[in-house]
Amino acid sequence: MAIGSFSGRRHSAPMADMNVVPLVDVMLVLLVIFIVTAPLLTHSVKIDLPRASSSPNIAKPEHIEFGIRPGDEMFWNGERVFRGDLAARFAVAAARQPQPELHIRADRDARYESVARVMSMAAAAGLTRIGFVTEPVGN
Repeated sequence: MAIGSFSGRRHSAPMADMNVVPLVDVMLVLLVIFIVTAPLLTHSVKIDLPRASSSPNIAKPEHIEFGIRPGDEMFWNGERVFRGDLAARFAVAAARQPQPELHIRADRDARYESVARVMSMAAAAGLTRIGFVTEPVGN
C-alpha cells in the first residue's frame, strides 16, 4: 500500500490496492454491538406458572374379535355364529356408542370371499372401524 514514492517521476498512476480500513472499522463496530446485545437476548423473566394436573378421560371402545376359519366357520368373540345372524349382530353393534371396533382374524386358509363378504356386511350395517389382526412372520 504505497501511497507515494520517492522516485523522480511525478506523474501518478491510479492506485490498484483496495482500502480495507473502513471495512475493518465497520466490522469492529458491529462486533462491539453484538457483544453488548448478546447477553440481553438470553435474559429471561422467571414466572411461577400454575401446574395443571388433568388427564383426559379416554374411553377405549370395546372391540369385536371376529374369527374366520376354513370351511366358512365364523366366530364372534369366541362364540360360533352363522352367516344369517351376522347382519343383525352388526346392526346392533353399529348402534352402540362408542361404536366398537371390528377386529377380523382370518385363518391363512380361509377363503377371501368369506372375508370380503363379512367386511361388506359390517360396512353396510354402519361399522366404520374395521381392522385385521395378523401374526408376525415366524410364529
